[in-house]
Amino acid sequence: MPDQFTHFDANGNARMVDVGGKDATDRRATAAGTISMSRQAYDMVHAGAIKKGDVLGVARIAGIMAAKKVDQLIPLCHPLAVTRVDIDFSFDDARCAIEIAATVSITGRTGVEMEALTAVSIAALTIYDMCKSVDKTMVMSDIRLLRKSGGKSGLFVRPSSACYTAVEEHENHLVGE
Repeated sequence: MPDQFTHFDANGNARMVDVGGKDATDRRATAAGTISMSRQAYDMVHAGAIKKGDVLGVARIAGIMAAKKVDQLIPLCHPLAVTRVDIDFSFDDARCAIEIAATVSITGRTGVEMEALTAVSIAALTIYDMCKSVDKTMVMSDIRLLRKSGGKSGLFVRPSSACYTAVEEHENHLVGE
């Protein structure tokens, strides 16, 4: 197996990576994704008129809960004592889309990229669940890592794109705290 695939041993068997010898460092990851929907559903979410309740409030809680449970969802992920999860939403009126951004922080021995990506995914799924009575054609897309810091590999920042600029404000707000 190639050396870059750390979740496999020399015989190609899946294994959990041993992080016991690593130093605990401050780590942070930001991920983002989009859920697009019909104009009717979009307007109802924006107006707070979905019958199931506060769509974005429930999606925020679901995303936070998901970030804390990644080890129970994704094989070989370490259980982590997550110290912070921030989830923000922004409305894109032209595309009838909601952009979701999640930032997860920890002081630990392994990164939190999977926690941030999972938070975005579950927030999007929650929006879908709460709005499906109005629109079953919603599409979740572009779930991606935007930034991660800390650990041996250091800083990663996704190259800028039109999609990224909608989330830069979220990350800049969190960095400035």
